[in-house]
Amino acid sequence: MPRKKDKGSNNQHHDHNRDHGHDHKNHGHGHNHQGQSHDNLYSRVPHLKHDLRDRAKLEMALNGLRAVFSPEVHEQVVRLLKQYDNGQGLKSFACEKTRDLRHLLWSSIDNQDSRDLDQIEFVERTSHSSTKVLIAIADVDSFAAHKSPIDESARQNTTSVYMGVINFPMLPDELSYDMTSLLPGQERLAVVYELHLGNHGHVVDSHVYRAFVTNKAQLDYKTIGLWLDGKIGVPREVAKVKGLTEQLLLQNHVKQQIFNLRQKHGSLFLRTVEARAVAVEGQVLDLELVEENPARDLIENFMIAANVAVSAYLDKKGFPSIKRIVRTPDRWPKIVELAAAMGSHLPQSPDAPALQSFLLKMRDRDPLRFPDLSLRVVKLLGKGEYVLDPPGENNPGHFALAVNDYTHSTAPNRRYVDLITQRLLKAAMDGKTCPYSFDELSDLALECTRKSSLAKKVERTLRKVAAASLLGDKIGNFFDGIVTGVKDEEVYVRLLKPPAEGRIVEGAEGLEVGDEVRLKLLMVDEDNAFIDFACVH
Repeated sequence: MPRKKDKGSNNQHHDHNRDHGHDHKNHGHGHNHQGQSHDNLYSRVPHLKHDLRDRAKLEMALNGLRAVFSPEVHEQVVRLLKQYDNGQGLKSFACEKTRDLRHLLWSSIDNQDSRDLDQIEFVERTSHSSTKVLIAIADVDSFAAHKSPIDESARQNTTSVYMGVINFPMLPDELSYDMTSLLPGQERLAVVYELHLGNHGHVVDSHVYRAFVTNKAQLDYKTIGLWLDGKIGVPREVAKVKGLTEQLLLQNHVKQQIFNLRQKHGSLFLRTVEARAVAVEGQVLDLELVEENPARDLIENFMIAANVAVSAYLDKKGFPSIKRIVRTPDRWPKIVELAAAMGSHLPQSPDAPALQSFLLKMRDRDPLRFPDLSLRVVKLLGKGEYVLDPPGENNPGHFALAVNDYTHSTAPNRRYVDLITQRLLKAAMDGKTCPYSFDELSDLALECTRKSSLAKKVERTLRKVAAASLLGDKIGNFFDGIVTGVKDEEVYVRLLKPPAEGRIVEGAEGLEVGDEVRLKLLMVDEDNAFIDFACVH
């Protein structure tokens, strides 16, 4: 039987996590992983394998995505650096209304190797039962003016493309990793979202303004997650900053309030498996899972609250916006069938709270298989898309997040929609007219939907190629796995370690989704990203 491409149940990754405003990034340039020294990594490089950076550039070209910046962009960067170095520094880019909030105890939580830091957070109690949440977002617009060469270049891809072996940032390195990145100890320009929360996590008031900020601590998901989970003591990076321990515990408390409110409204708990390549100089050394933990949940909930508040702010000001939506699922009957097959009942009409209850029950019952169930559900829900939302009009809403007004605004360093939203916010703050026509915003929404889909396709392809490259010298080895898809007489499987995906071509008879299997690696085709196994147990 000829091999079919992109047919497997788990060979395509849904963009649900990106809708939270904190998509899982593979930062840097595919050569600096988790703080390990270059010497240790280079000692593990299999020198006879292909340099996958060339394959990554080819995939970009094949999908019509930009891989290099134009001379005009580099010229604009030089002008920006001269303006910055003229003695005024950031002040030459700031306006008179910019507040000075550098004294606040700001911190960031992101991947350990992140360099394009889009947001930092600070929380304070305003009374016994209410809090004020400040989320500072990198002011990218001040350095990438509308219709400038940098802006036009960013629009070409509409997103940063993260491949592990090499990454293609939406903005030039001088912006992404320096001037607009909220790096620790550096004075930066930001747009601040100020959210006043009641004791149940709901936003009772919000404000938006410009500010000077300084990140006091760059923290990482893994370490902070382990601490918040009670598995380690206070991390050194937290303990050395006075007051930061209490600040993060307060942030986590507020996060729980926001999460409880979201859960009450039926926001879906979905956790798909995402593997990222660990690479040096284009050579894949390992695949690792991007694991959810309390630190990721903290940032996710803050970003969702911020995006909803920004949407409401623009609507209140009479401004249009680009909304992120997931429509009410047409394939709901299939979700009902899926739940019934697992012994659960769902109503015949789409019901987010009921689906959420089912998902949480399944997560507690079988955490090993829950990511694969999540993937099946998100595929049935349908893909997210961007749409124009004129002021005062209703939009289809985001079924998975159980909100009607949701935009993307928290990652302007790496998503073009967020940069557009930042420009809309600035115009609304300053009492100016909208910088875009409705037709322009509608076209941009379609373009960003299409380009972000292409970017995910390229990232998915390179993940599969990286997995094939990693397993290329392991023909005949045995692995444990779990069946993730059975379709058109083809059976697909995910290894438990490394988390590579492939097809069972021998001994697949009678297997069903969720079966745990023992596998023998038969064949690897790196060019086509095919991995074939025999089921031996």
